[in-house]
Amino acid sequence: MKKIVIYCVLAMFCLSAGSVLMALSNDVKEMPACKYCGMSRETFAHSRMLIEYEDTSTVGLCSLRCASVDLALNLDKAPKAIRVADYNTKELINAETATWVIGGKKLGVMTRNAKWAFAKKEDAEKFRLENGGHVSGFDEILEAAYKDLGNDTKMIREKRKMMKKKMLEKKG
Repeated sequence: MKKIVIYCVLAMFCLSAGSVLMALSNDVKEMPACKYCGMSRETFAHSRMLIEYEDTSTVGLCSLRCASVDLALNLDKAPKAIRVADYNTKELINAETATWVIGGKKLGVMTRNAKWAFAKKEDAEKFRLENGGHVSGFDEILEAAYKDLGNDTKMIREKRKMMKKKMLEKKG
């Protein structure tokens, strides 16, 4: 009897893990690269975002930085849903109701000022205690993304310039 219970628990665990991976693979398979920077959304599954507009268009992005660019460029399109990956589970959650951590020692994706989303407030608090930063909501996090955009763009350009230089040195 104990073996049956153990097998049932293991089967339920495998099914729930499989559904998370399947959800991850569906949006990542449909939109494997970020529209703006070309980065792999699978590699950055922990920070990826998905915006669904009321006109039924959908865009997959690698991070809040690229999502803020899309939202700014599409002022005439109303977002129906803005989803972000939970940092721990990589499962897409509602970005507007997520608990966010801004800043801290963990490097951000496409930004110097990291911004991470969590489905559970206690997970965000635990992350903050381990890595620094502060807990915030969506409005504050989006405002920070727009404030950081100029410096982040400069940083990205400098990194790409250095990468091109290194590639040319290897060839020559």
